[in-house]
Amino acid sequence: MSIKQKSLDLRERMKSALSGGGSKAIEKQKAVGKLTARERIVAILDPKSFHEYDLFVEHAAKDFDMDKKYLAGDGVITGTGTLGSHPVCIYAQDFTVAGGSLGYMHAKKITKIMDHAMKMKVPIIGINDSGGARIQEGVNSLAGYGEIFFRNTQASGVIPQISVILGPCAGGAVYSPALTDFVFVVDKISKMFITGPEVIKTVLGEEISMEALGGAYVHAAKTGNAHFYAESEQECFGQIKQLCTYIPWNNTKKPDRFPKKPPRTRIYKLDEIMPTDPKEPYDVRNVVKAICDNSEFFEIQEHFAKNIVIGFTRIDGETIGIVGNQPAFLAGVLDVDSSDKAARFIRYCDAFNIPLLTLVDLPGYLPGVDQEHAGVIRHGAKILYAYSEATVPKLTVIMRKAYGGGYIAMCSHHLRADFVFAWPMAEIAVMGPEGAANIIFRNEIKKAEDPEKVRLQKVEEYKQKFANPYVAAAYGYVDAVIEPSETRKMIVHALEISSSKDVQTPKKKHGVPPF
Repeated sequence: MSIKQKSLDLRERMKSALSGGGSKAIEKQKAVGKLTARERIVAILDPKSFHEYDLFVEHAAKDFDMDKKYLAGDGVITGTGTLGSHPVCIYAQDFTVAGGSLGYMHAKKITKIMDHAMKMKVPIIGINDSGGARIQEGVNSLAGYGEIFFRNTQASGVIPQISVILGPCAGGAVYSPALTDFVFVVDKISKMFITGPEVIKTVLGEEISMEALGGAYVHAAKTGNAHFYAESEQECFGQIKQLCTYIPWNNTKKPDRFPKKPPRTRIYKLDEIMPTDPKEPYDVRNVVKAICDNSEFFEIQEHFAKNIVIGFTRIDGETIGIVGNQPAFLAGVLDVDSSDKAARFIRYCDAFNIPLLTLVDLPGYLPGVDQEHAGVIRHGAKILYAYSEATVPKLTVIMRKAYGGGYIAMCSHHLRADFVFAWPMAEIAVMGPEGAANIIFRNEIKKAEDPEKVRLQKVEEYKQKFANPYVAAAYGYVDAVIEPSETRKMIVHALEISSSKDVQTPKKKHGVPPF
């Protein structure tokens, strides 16, 4: 066979492999509003940057007449490309080929590109659209999942891992996204669950739809399994691209610096954001926008545990991780979900060299039987552990209330914050003035001729003595009491000072966090 004939043969083989599950299967995919696997990859990466590998890999199954079936690429597309001119590794399960089911060679393609990502120290992006394990391959399918999970764990904290759920992701398959750093879901398209509606109906007699059980919004708002929620695939791809401008390509680097831009202070003014009434709520995101570059804040897990806000922004061109209590929701208290949400984000920022800015305004941990029985002690300890463990620059601004254990947990000096600033209206105390006065002066109030008058007097007395930033500042627990308008300037300087921070930690294999 001549070179020309061999080239023609190659083109025919490529044409067959690139056709996926065939025109009918592709039409079916499009009919439900889904792009094909290759279209998704092309939409995420820089134009014309995708290079595909292992196009001609075929499954190795022989039972159940599988030896007579051809599955293009064994149902998954893998390769490399660039995103924002930086190299990345990527894979996308192809639902048009055997429902994107995972078999032995399918898994080998995924683990091979994951190994490449680790060797090259570049991010790995996985697009999940699969009916689950390929039953015809039995234990080999399960082995494939195990190999993927192991690599997810080894890559954790070394390279960014991004999961995009664009179809079903059921059974054991859900644990790979759960092990990655960021999970993206799309309304009416993404489905994640361990056991589907039919199994639940059979075992428990309960009827529920796939959407209500494990749809996109369920995981974005209720379970916290998803970090980003989008209305369409294109919106989702835009979110991925935006995220990648804030994070470094591996744990030996820092995120790219951008040109410095002042906040849009005509819209976001710190002096106007904070209410004069200490009990009145406000949106902490407006505080972020009042101090960050161009007032741009990229929020993570926006719909989950709304009493705490996390996300990325830039200050003086540098990426910063934001953790802030949200007084507009549950008064910004810490509870089971918000502690989990914040702790995981803190550990991500620490692993990838992203400084942390904590904005404090909370009355403490949420009280109640439900929280106690849900394990608020264990979950609440996660945020303490995460801040204590983090060695990146840690800056804290106490804006208003900082009571009890919440004061300690929100990156206080006692958890080794590098700089703690407080606004003049900050209240730092064991508990709120009213509760404290009722306890401390209980007998005096009870015996008074006018108990209510005495109670109010004692509340005011407590405020003057303890509910201010100056007692903490007198002990050095607050580095500076500042006017709100000085906040950005102080943060910029603190970041410059702590840019070469070096912390020596005890030698150990690893800690044992309160998982």
